[in-house]
Order: sequence, then structure tokens, then C-alpha cells
Amino acid sequence: MKLLNHTLKYLSITLFVIITVWAAIFYINMLDEVYDSLDDGLDNYKLLVIQKAQEDSTILTKNDFAESNYEIRQIPEAVALRQKDIHVDTLMYMLNEEDFEPVRMLTSAFELNKRYYELKVISSMVEEDDLIEDLFYSLIWLYIALLASIIIVNNFLLKKTWQPFYLLLEQLRQFKLGKDPVIKPADTRVKEFKELNEAVSLLINQSLEAYNGQKQFIENASHELQTPLAISINKLELLSEKEDLTEANLMAIGQVIQTLERLTRLNKSLLLLSKIENKQFQYNEKVNFNSVFKTIIEEFTDFADYKNITFSYQENGQFLVGMNKNLSEIMVTNFIKNAIVHNIPNGFVRITVSSSSFSIQNSGSEVPLDRNHIFKRFNKRSNEKNSTGLGLAIVKAIANLYDLTIDYSYKKGHVMTVSSK
Repeated sequence: MKLLNHTLKYLSITLFVIITVWAAIFYINMLDEVYDSLDDGLDNYKLLVIQKAQEDSTILTKNDFAESNYEIRQIPEAVALRQKDIHVDTLMYMLNEEDFEPVRMLTSAFELNKRYYELKVISSMVEEDDLIEDLFYSLIWLYIALLASIIIVNNFLLKKTWQPFYLLLEQLRQFKLGKDPVIKPADTRVKEFKELNEAVSLLINQSLEAYNGQKQFIENASHELQTPLAISINKLELLSEKEDLTEANLMAIGQVIQTLERLTRLNKSLLLLSKIENKQFQYNEKVNFNSVFKTIIEEFTDFADYKNITFSYQENGQFLVGMNKNLSEIMVTNFIKNAIVHNIPNGFVRITVSSSSFSIQNSGSEVPLDRNHIFKRFNKRSNEKNSTGLGLAIVKAIANLYDLTIDYSYKKGHVMTVSSK
């Protein structure tokens, strides 16, 4: 949900609550005012009737409302003395409506010529259900009008106000390290946006410095470490060719050479992993994994035959991914090499490629692997001396770089599945 719509949602809910509470208070106050006005009118009408009765005694015989709004009945003195002015709501039959309608009635008592009378005065009033209905529809239209106004303001005025934020967000989406990115925040008078632009610019500059420093280190390390390692291995190989060396010396030299070669592979793997995580592989293309598998399988055929492992390859579609081709070859190579190295004699490797994924199944130990650790660095499934423990970590890093999903399962063999999201 967009920020503006998120704000609009809470604003709408708040408005609804406020208007509802306001409507209840307004209704109570309005009804109270109506009653006060009616009661004042009834009190005044009572005084007028009493005053008229003093002038014209014939009205004292008016015992029902009929065409007038009052009635008078003679009552005992004791009852009259206890009588207080009472205002009540009641119903009275109306000829024009042919139904009972609500009226406000004042019941009072007065004394005239040493006789006591009860006086009832009525006044028509607004029906509460009609009042509530009218108020309800008025509030609904008010709420709709307010909401429409807010939406218009939200989509035109606020969107323009938030334009610097959206411009910065779009530039951040396109930001990639290693491509000389330039972030140009929009000019704004809003203090918060200015601070955001400054913070983002500072963060990007620090990230670029760290990236360039790490990139320089990786390049230096790749050059400075590989060269002395290669020289050391070459000298040891020359030393092993001397005829005056004993068998023990040759074995010691061989062990040192193996250690240096493993160190060379480890160095290359770590440098590759660092380059992948720093997104230094920028040149992407549409890679056909079917072709990649065919090429890599052909390269590993001799190795598989040596370990007496059977290869099977099945195509159910073309798996195409936009990525760096060298990394796709590294991913497939690590998968296949891992499937062969950690296999059993007379085992199998089965590869299946579809339009949305590929899977590699191999025989091996009958114990399923820990899914939480197999893709971590230096996690080894065997005591293979030539293994660096970085093969699957590199595969995972490549998958993360291109939004691919890797899943492991055990179904009569170890199965690695890579699919596009």
C-alpha cells in the first residue's frame, strides 16, 4: 500500500469516528434545545390560557382538546396543591395524518375564584425517528463530501508535496554499485526531505568508498596472493625432480604442494564469493541453462566415468535466466562437481531441466542433510581433502544475486532444485 493511501485509510477511519461522535453529541444537544424551546412555548401558552380564563370563564368548560391545544378540568384542592408542572412526551391522534403523532404536553394546575383546575397544554413536535433519519443521511453526505475532498487533495496537492521523496526513491531503485551512479535529489523546501536527501547522499558516498576500497583489496589480493602461491608450487615441483631426494622428502614436498594448491583454490573461491556478494558481475544476458548443462556434463564425463557414476540428463523445457553467463557456468559446475565428489561408487547423477527450474539428484549417504547449514561457508559433508567447503555457498550467493530460489530435499537421493521466483 502506498504511503498516501495508507495515510488516507487512517484519516478516513479517524474522520468516521469523529463524525459519529460529533453526530451523537449534536443530536443530543439539538434535541435538548428543541425540548427547551417547546417547554418555554408551553409555559407561555399556559399563562395565556390562565389569563384568558380570568377574563372569560366559559373556557373553563373546555374539557377536551378538540380544535384547541388545551383542556381544563376541575380537580380537588388537595390534588391541585400536589400538582407540579410536568412536561412529558405523549401521542395524540391527528386527523390529517390519520395516525398517532408525538406531542409535547404540559400538565399544570391553577386556582380561580377559589376553585382548582388542571390544565393540559400540548404542542406538536418533530418525530425523533424522522429527525434521526434526516441527520443520518446528512452526515453520510457530509462524510462522502469530506472523503472526496481529501482524496482530491491527496492525489493532487499531497502527491506534489511528496514528489521529492518519490524522485529519490526512483533513483535509489536504479542505483547500482560499480556503475558510477549519480543521485540528484530534487530541490525542496521541506526540512524533513532535505534531511533525508542529505542522509541518503552521505550513505551512498560511504557505500561507494567502502565498495571501491573492497574492490581494490580484492584485485590486489587476487594478484598478490596468486603469484607467490604459483611460484612456490612451481619451485616445489622443480625441487621434487631432483634425484638426491629421499622418498620421505618427496612425500613431504607432495603434501606441501597439495596444501598450497588447496590454498590457491580456497583463495580463488573466497575472491569469487566476495565479487559475487559485491555485485561486481555487471554484464548480463539471457542464459540458456540447457546449453550450459550440456557443456559442463561433457567436461565432467571422464571424472564421472573414473568414479563409475552414471549420468542422466532430461529436458522438459528451456530454462532461461537473465544473468552473467560466467556465473551460470560456475553455478552448474559447482552443482555437478559437488554431486560427483559427494557420491558413492556405482552411484548416479540425474539432471532434469524444465521451463521454470532445474534439479540435480545424486546418490550418496542415506542420511538427509541439514537444510540450515548446507549453504553456509566451509560446511563440508565429507572428509574430502580437496574440498574448500565453499561450493554451495558460492551457488547460494549467485542465486541470491539473480533472485533464484534453491531448495534441498531428500527423495531416494539428495535433490537440489533451482527455480525462478
